[in-house]
Amino acid sequence: MLSIKILVVEDSATDMLIIKNMLSEYSILTASDGVEAMRILEEHDDIDLLILDLNMPNMDGFQVLERLRSDTRYQKIHTIILTVYEELENEIKGLRMGAVDYIRKPIHMDSLKARIGVHVELLKTKRALEQKLHEQVLTFDSIFYQSPIGIAICYSNEPTTSEMDRYCRINPKFEQITGRTKEELKRLGWAAITHPDDLQEDLDQFERLKNGEISQYSMIKRYLKPDGTAVWVNMT
Repeated sequence: MLSIKILVVEDSATDMLIIKNMLSEYSILTASDGVEAMRILEEHDDIDLLILDLNMPNMDGFQVLERLRSDTRYQKIHTIILTVYEELENEIKGLRMGAVDYIRKPIHMDSLKARIGVHVELLKTKRALEQKLHEQVLTFDSIFYQSPIGIAICYSNEPTTSEMDRYCRINPKFEQITGRTKEELKRLGWAAITHPDDLQEDLDQFERLKNGEISQYSMIKRYLKPDGTAVWVNMT
């Protein structure tokens, strides 16, 4: 069963007790203002949902939302704001600052449970997708790094910039074929290590690929090793 941890930030002791009692099936932490809430968030990195009153002393809900938005550690937390009926402007402002939902006061218990239930289901789906993605990444990495075929995944013939470095991947077999390390290959780009007699055809085909004129291409070409010798490859 999915364990859900919820932090309730509410300066009204009555509303706090109502929420705690209605959500007793979940692990509940509480805070009476924004300052205490931020301290708890720093101490607990497994909080899934944050139920946040906007009107509080010391640090209000908007200040908490701003802190959450500016810190990548809290990006996975789903924040639900508490407002009163005449605070439509605050609801809109809170949603624009990153809240995913709102609950109006006085708190309607069935509405509260239903809204929390929706977000719990969303969290379950999200975690299941993340687990599936993790498994797919492990499978891909196993195939990619153990493949007897040289594989390079890059999106340009130019040297790889720092922004694109995480999108460029080169397996050990490709390093072996070209006689170069992946760092060197990223720094040079594949055009720089392609034999001059083969380069124009490769660039022309690559341009057609980028423009969507073709979905793939293959050619027999030569890569130049660091010592100047050429290695023939069947490149797709």
